[in-house]
Amino acid sequence: MQFEDLRRLVVDALEDIKGVDIKVIDVRGQTSIMDGMVIVSGTSHRHVKSLAQNVIRRAKEHNIQPFGVEGADVGDWVLVDLGDIVVHIMRPEVRSFYNLEKLWDLSSTDKASGIES
Repeated sequence: MQFEDLRRLVVDALEDIKGVDIKVIDVRGQTSIMDGMVIVSGTSHRHVKSLAQNVIRRAKEHNIQPFGVEGADVGDWVLVDLGDIVVHIMRPEVRSFYNLEKLWDLSSTDKASGIES
């Protein structure tokens, strides 16, 4: 499945059950590990787990087997590794603390110098 198709599948699965503040970050050119990541908030431990389960279910419906799922037992931060896209599903406090968007989204940073514009 192409990157854009997989991105759409993940975003649709998250929107289906009301994922909050969905952000897609294209990291091609920054790492060879993945092409992109999707970051989303869930409103509770149960919501975080449900969002992850829905992403996994939708991926499997399209014959995509996740490489790994971490954190599903606790529900603070669940990581779903779909190969080209890694999905981070977090409670808002956890998302704010780790601030992955700032770490990975270099769109407001001069990539050569690291200086914010």
